[in-house]
This record gives sequence, C-alpha cells and structure tokens, in this order.
Amino acid sequence: MRVRFLLLLGLATVSPSLAFAQMKLPSKTAPGATETRYFTALDGLMDGNADVVLKETRQGKNVIAATLDVCYPVAKGSDRKDRFVANLAVLNGQNLTGTTQSLGDKQPVIVKLSRKPVGDTFEFRGQITIGQTVTEVTSTDNSDLSEKEYLDNQTSDDGITPAPKDFTDVSPEAFGVRVKLDAALDFLKSLKGEAVEVGLSSLSISCDALRAGEQTINLTADPERTAALIAKAKSMPGVVAAGWTSGSVEMDRTIRFAAAEWRDGDKINRDKIATAISAVLSRTLAAKPAGADWDANTGKLTLTFKRPSPIYPPLALTESVEVTALVSPDKPGATDRLMLWISSPVITTSDEGTGPKLNLSEESTGDEEGGEPKDDNGSVEALAKEFKGQRWDADKSVWK
Repeated sequence: MRVRFLLLLGLATVSPSLAFAQMKLPSKTAPGATETRYFTALDGLMDGNADVVLKETRQGKNVIAATLDVCYPVAKGSDRKDRFVANLAVLNGQNLTGTTQSLGDKQPVIVKLSRKPVGDTFEFRGQITIGQTVTEVTSTDNSDLSEKEYLDNQTSDDGITPAPKDFTDVSPEAFGVRVKLDAALDFLKSLKGEAVEVGLSSLSISCDALRAGEQTINLTADPERTAALIAKAKSMPGVVAAGWTSGSVEMDRTIRFAAAEWRDGDKINRDKIATAISAVLSRTLAAKPAGADWDANTGKLTLTFKRPSPIYPPLALTESVEVTALVSPDKPGATDRLMLWISSPVITTSDEGTGPKLNLSEESTGDEEGGEPKDDNGSVEALAKEFKGQRWDADKSVWK
C-alpha cells in the first residue's frame, strides 16, 4: 500500500499536469474583452412605475455602448403603457446621453445620465425628459447582471397548451391566443359577434408584451366550441400560438362519467343534465330549485335555489343559493366520457315577504377571494353517485 502511495506521489511530482488535467478553473472575462451587463431598475423613475432595462457593453471596466429601454404608464394610474428605446452615447466613460421618441405616442425623449461606480454597485443621476415631462433620476446601490442572468430572468409561460392530453391541467372552456401586436386589433375585431368572452385584463398590453412584440388574449367559450375556435385562431394572420389554458374548473370539485346516457347524437343533452344536477343539489342544499340558465357564450349552467334563512327565523328571510356548473368532454377530440364541475355555493339573504321589505346589507358569500367556501353538504360526492362518476385523486393524479 505504501509503495502505491509513493508511486502516485512521484507521478504527481514529475508531471503535475496529470493531477490537474480534470480540474476546471473559474472562468473570468479576459482583460480588455467585451462583455454585456444589464441593470433592471432605476429607483423612482415615473414614481417607481417604470420598467427599466439598461444594457451596457463594456470593454474591461469601460462602457463603450449603452441602450436604455423604458416602459411606463402613459399617465399616472393608467393601465396603458408606452415605451422608448434610446441608444446612448458614452462621454468621458461615465456620461450617457441620447435622444429618441416613444414607440406608441411618438413623444420626444431626451436622456442625460451620469454613471458612477461605488464599490460593487453603481449610482445613476440625471434627467429623463418625455414630451414636456422632466423626471429627475437619483438611483443608488444598483447591481448589474450578466447576460445569462438577465436572459434567465426573462423566461415566461403564458400557460397555453395547444394539444393537452386531457382537461386535468387545463380548463375545457378557457383558451388563450398569442398574437403579434400589429395584428392584435384585427384579431379582436374578428371576435365581435362571436359567442365568446374576452378577458378584459388581457387587453392591457404589458411591458413584457411590448418588448416581445406579442400579446396573449385570454378567452372563454362553450367547451363544445373551443376546439373549433382554437383551430380558427391558429389560421389567422399574426397568431403565434393558440390553445387551452387554466380556467374555472377545479379538479377537487369535478367528476368524470360515461357520456352515452347524457348525449343526443354528438351533442350533450343539457336539459337532462340540468334536471339531474338540480334534483341532486335540491337535496344536498335543502333548497327548492328556482331557476336554471345556460350561458350561450361560456356554456356554463347557473342554478338558483331558495330556502328559509336560519339567521332570524321570525323575520322569515330567504336565502338564495347560486351554483355554477360546467359540463364538457374530458379531453379534446373524440371521447366517450364527460366531465362535470360545480362551484361552491354563493349565498345571499333577502326579505322576499309581502308588504314593506327589510333592506339587508349582506354581501354575497361563497368561494370569493379571501372568503371561506360555504359547506355544500357533500354535493360533489352526491353528484358522483347520481352520474355513476369518478372523483379526481390529486395525490396520485388519476381518476378513482
């Protein structure tokens, strides 16, 4: 053993390159080499509402070129954004100046910044003028990123799944269309008169969308028509991607069942399904059916029930219980199974007696954000039994 050790030691002494041949030393930028660095914030710009990217090209420690990309609200509190990209001249190594105009409103832009290294961080001071508005810049303690770090932070997921295997990770009624900005208006106009709902928030063009040149429009439609709408969208000018996204369906409130009994030909028998759901929920909610309405745009069924309120019995107040349901194939394309999702109940209380009414200020309660869902007394399980269906096992990601 000792002989082997001495032999190895001798080899390392005679030929040290053998010992270190497999070691990789940390890579460093060679002196005088060109590299790109990024700053992704300038404090206080546009009251802190601006999205800023300052790209610097450096040779050693010297800045030889810079580009300032600023996305900002067109007015205080506005959701509409404008953006400018200014190529900056570098004077004396630390002064950055340039002019351009904003891409949307064509406002003239003047940039005058001084740049100062402070230890491992950087300080920027100066002015940015957009139109007649002058913004003073005082931004300290700024750290820069390498190009790899910057690009890694730019990855984003719009949630579009063009060909899902089923509707367990995406929702059958919800889909998205990513379209180039210069084609977005024509695409939206094509939806006028169409039985489809457009997500209002997706009409606001974000800074990420302005930089990418593409906008994702979120839509909702009857699950029996979403596949055709997605196919149509893919054929339209400027559309980059289209497919299903997440929506209202939550798997813990969804059942899957055989379709044959609940179809007329290739169409879902909605009257039969609505009657069956209403009968089950009237038992579990201890309430009388008071209405059923299918939404022509989204294909959702809204069921209403009424029951005496237990809050103050002598007043004979009435609780209205509203439940939303959605029935769809369990996956795109041909299938012999359907899915049924129901919402948690939303309950309102009112005075529906004769004569003068008591005005109540109670707001709706149910599965609203920040509130606890109301107990539906086992409604999902009861529906599973009625439809001879399966529940979703979230732990094993299978139907059971």
